[in-house]
Amino acid sequence: MVTLRGAAAALTLGAGVWVTNAAYAVNDLPGGPAVNQLNFAPAATKIAEEQHWLHWFMMIICAVIFFLVFGVMFYSILKHRKSVGHKAQELPEPIWVELGWTIVPLLIVIGMALPATKVLVAQKDTTNSDLTIKATGMQWKWGYDYIKGEGEGIGFLSTLDNSHREMSNSGNPPPTDDYLLKVDNPLVVPVGKKVRIITTANDVIHAFMVPAFGIKQDAIPGFVRDTWFRAEKTGDFYGQCAELCGKEHAYMPIHVKVLSAEDYSAWVADKQKAMAAAADDPSKVWELTALVKRGESVYAANCVACHQASGKGAGTIKPLDGAAVVLDADKSKMISVLLNGQNNGAMPSWKQLSDTELAAVMTYAKNSWSNQTEQIVQPADVVAARQ
Repeated sequence: MVTLRGAAAALTLGAGVWVTNAAYAVNDLPGGPAVNQLNFAPAATKIAEEQHWLHWFMMIICAVIFFLVFGVMFYSILKHRKSVGHKAQELPEPIWVELGWTIVPLLIVIGMALPATKVLVAQKDTTNSDLTIKATGMQWKWGYDYIKGEGEGIGFLSTLDNSHREMSNSGNPPPTDDYLLKVDNPLVVPVGKKVRIITTANDVIHAFMVPAFGIKQDAIPGFVRDTWFRAEKTGDFYGQCAELCGKEHAYMPIHVKVLSAEDYSAWVADKQKAMAAAADDPSKVWELTALVKRGESVYAANCVACHQASGKGAGTIKPLDGAAVVLDADKSKMISVLLNGQNNGAMPSWKQLSDTELAAVMTYAKNSWSNQTEQIVQPADVVAARQ
């Protein structure tokens, strides 16, 4: 008995130490998941607050019904069981009983449906928005285009930060609060403004979800859906693609940065300046050295996660170093792969990149590692292939 008690005490102590260590390994992520989270994420919009209230309202009603029904049932079973002398008997069925178990459930359903309908209608009311942003899901990143309101014309891709991809590939990632949620370009919006999100996709079905905002909307190829939110406070808020969209579904986070009106205006101005500086004339003829340098940054932002900085690939990902399609003097073959993808989406289409970016990254691959071909792909070559 002493041995058993000692073993139990040791097991309990060990479990306590493990739980304590696990609890302090990572911290709650403001605007994202919390350690040992059981409830919803803290609400950052009125809609999310109403959803939380509605959830608990429904839970309480269901719990009351559960305990009443099963309480009466078990009481009847115990007090009127045959072993204590009770005998079965036929009971009259008065009309008030029939009406009661019809009308009462109907009233309960109506009482639950009215507030639920109010919240649902509010969720779908995307009119009178201050800002409209199109979120395009693609394997495996998000594209954001500001199409109405302050910042109109801004567009960029948002991809998982490469450092997190490397942590995942290591098989033993260190404790990180925002693990697989950090991106290179977060979606930026102003606080207190109604933001309409239009969702679509260019390959398979994705879903745009940010729990703190109470939004989740499918992004379907060939269709346009929408949702909205109005953030009540500044900060960083996180979500993920909520539709199983392929082998890298887990590497498709959503990061929304909510700024004050002044900071948002400053971000818009900086972003527009950067876009104007990066705007390229597709008819420009580049020199090899300049295009390779430009392609190195494009490769680091979009390709290195799969093909690695060494160009050797990983697992089922084919290497670029020494690849026949890269070394081939017929540049149209490589252009076709980047524009259309191949292997049933294992290599996705990159047509969302500009003509200059595509030309640059192909030229970089053709002239890096052991691929010293001195071949060059001009933006005009990509323009011709798109037609």
